[in-house]
Order: sequence, then C-alpha cells, then structure tokens
Amino acid sequence: MDLAALADFNAVAEHRGFGPASRATGRPKATLSRHVAELEMDLGVRLLERGARTLRLTEEGLTLHERTRGLLAEIAEAGEAVAARAPVPRGRLRVSAPLVFGHVVLSRIASRYALAYPQVELEIVAEDRIADPVQDGFDLVVRINPPQDALLVGRCIATDRRVLVAPRSLSIPRAPKDPATPLALPAVLTSNTVADVRWQIEMKNGRLRTIAPTPVLHMSSLLMVREAVLDGAGVALLPGLLAGPDVAAGRLVQLGVDAGPAVEIWALYSSRRLLSAKVRAFIDTLQQTMDRPR
Repeated sequence: MDLAALADFNAVAEHRGFGPASRATGRPKATLSRHVAELEMDLGVRLLERGARTLRLTEEGLTLHERTRGLLAEIAEAGEAVAARAPVPRGRLRVSAPLVFGHVVLSRIASRYALAYPQVELEIVAEDRIADPVQDGFDLVVRINPPQDALLVGRCIATDRRVLVAPRSLSIPRAPKDPATPLALPAVLTSNTVADVRWQIEMKNGRLRTIAPTPVLHMSSLLMVREAVLDGAGVALLPGLLAGPDVAAGRLVQLGVDAGPAVEIWALYSSRRLLSAKVRAFIDTLQQTMDRPR
C-alpha cells in the first residue's frame, strides 16, 4: 500500500472533502483525488462516496481511516522527533496569525526568516478565524489572550495595550469639568462594536476619562479603521502595535491608553508534537522582533 496515497486519503477523510484537505495540507486537489483513486484501485473497494455537494466514507473507507490514521500519526511523530534533532531547520512551516498581527509584525519577519533559513518553505496565513493547529495543518498559531488549553503549549512573546488615537486635523473638544461626564468624540468603530460602548482611557495627564465614541464609520477590520483615522474621519481605539508607528511618525496623535489590562500575545503549537527546529527558530525570530524597540 502506497503510504503517500494513504496519507492523502486520510487527509480527505479527516477534513471531509478534497477542497478542505487541499487547503489544510497545501496539496493540489488533483493530486489528492488521483491518490485516492489509485488507493481504491489498489484495494479493489470504494472508499468514498462522492456526491454533488457532500463526500462521505464508505464502510470500507471508515474502517481504513480508523485503523491507519493512528499509525500515520506515529510515523509523522517519529519523523518530527528526528527533525527536532536536526541542527538546520528544514521542511514546510505553516503559521496562522490574527489579521492585524500578520500584517504588522509577521510581514516584517517573513523575509528575514526565509533568508536565514532557506531550507524552510514558510507559509503565513493571516486571518481572524481561530485555527486549530492539528485539524488545519498549522505548525504554529499566534493568539491574543488565549484561554488555557492542554492541547497547546508555547511562549508569551509580547504584551500590548490599546491606544486612543486621533488624526492631527481633528479638533478635540474641551473635556467636561466633571470627570464622571463622558467626553463625546467622533469615532471610527469596528463592525462588531456593541451599541453605546464606553471607553475607559488613561489620558496623557494620567487621569482617567470616560470616552463616549460617536460612530462616524463602522469598518470590518482594524486595518480599515486605521486608514479611516489617518484620513481624518475620527478617533479610534487601536492596538499599540498597529498605531505605534503612526504616532511615532507624527501621522496620528495619541490621546491616551486603554485603562484595562494589557493583552498577551502567544505563539502556540500542539502539545502532541515535539518542538521542531524550524518552529523553534521561528519563535526565536519572532521574540527578537517583538523585543526590539519599534
């Protein structure tokens, strides 16, 4: 039995379709389909029932999947154990990260990592969906304030605070004399912001002030919010990682910081896998980047 074909069949079975399996493994759908067909011909049985919209395992396919996926996982773990001892990182490395972190931080280190470790094929997927390292085929996931999870281990690589920023052209009204009275400011909000939200902000003078954002725009991503603020639409509460360079360059004015606790940014990988050389090198590169003053 061809192990490559068997591995592709298990990927299709695990992800319930050729398309999802292709996206998770990075292998072409045509290759997956051909390998499954070859395996069916080899065994003389139909392993999958292919419908117009759905795909399900036959009884024989279910038996093969259940009896071989554990064996293939053991083979993969054995390979990872050997690779973890290799002095030079090599192989394919897939990383998932939130959209803003991917664009602001990982885009800066991707080429640096690729140049330092040319034997690693690096793929970074920036999306706000919470990816599962095992199910979605990622070696490493970056998460903000992740809950405790026995299946994931890793390292806190940085902390960040949200900052209240305004365009330089915006005229900020005088704050009410009573600190308990909210200061109303025209604001750019994300689409999922709750109605009548209030922000507790530690202003530059060290005093706490309640801000009542008056919606001017609702945007679907923080990257779009930042652009709207740069264009003068209003204030916004943005991650320091995102707004910091604009504040330092004088493009935006920082009015204060979120009075709530800082958020933690973690690089995590499956506790079922050994820490390979390629993942360790990526986490180290990421840590060095985050430690460097911006």
